[in-house]
Amino acid sequence: MAAKIKKGDNVVVLTGRDKGKTGEVIRMLPAENRAVVRGVNVVRRHQRQTAQTEGGIISKEAPIHLSNLAVADPKDGKPTRVGFKVKEDGTKVRLAKRSGDLIDG
Repeated sequence: MAAKIKKGDNVVVLTGRDKGKTGEVIRMLPAENRAVVRGVNVVRRHQRQTAQTEGGIISKEAPIHLSNLAVADPKDGKPTRVGFKVKEDGTKVRLAKRSGDLIDG
């Protein structure tokens, strides 16, 4: 099945500690059905000092399950479902069900 959420998309968190926050997808983990979103699900981790990195407690984004994310509508930024449409030239594009706008291209 085609991916409804892709790297670079703006998404809205639907449930959990960060409900209502929006952010950009930094990385997709399709095998685990998870995505890493900038500024969302931030956890603090203890990191050992190495020759390249400083040690101490660092904050970083943890992956969040795709079922807890929805694509932000390009028109108003609210969560929307994603549909697919084949254009006349044969390319498949994603569109927002809420407003009907194209999400990519």
